[in-house]
Amino acid sequence: MILYGISNCDTVKKAKNWLETHNIDYSFHDFRKQGLETETINDWLKTVAWDKILNKRSTSWRNLEPEAQQSVNSENIVALLVKNPTLIKRPVLVVNDTITIGFNSDIYQGIFN
Repeated sequence: MILYGISNCDTVKKAKNWLETHNIDYSFHDFRKQGLETETINDWLKTVAWDKILNKRSTSWRNLEPEAQQSVNSENIVALLVKNPTLIKRPVLVVNDTITIGFNSDIYQGIFN
C-alpha cells in the first residue's frame, strides 16, 4: 500500500494520521521530492478519470498559463502531471488495484474493513 502526496499538505497529514491511528502500515511517496513516473500515472488512469485526479483548485493550477489550462486533455494530462505533480489531488491511496483520490475517513474505513 502506498500513500502518495506531499508532506506539508493538510489533507495528506489527515490521511497519514488516520492510517497510523488504525495501525495500518503504508509507504509514503512524496511526489514533490521523489517525482512520479509516467507508468504510475497511467496505472491510476486505468481506474480513475483524469479530471478526477487533476486539482483545478490548487495554486499550481492557478499558476499555469491560461493557454496551458485550456489545452489540458486526456492526451497530454500524463506529461503535465509528471512535470507538475502538485497538480494532483491529494492524497492518492493505492491499495492493490484500488485507487482512492482525496481523504474521507468513511471511505478509508470501508477499504480497511
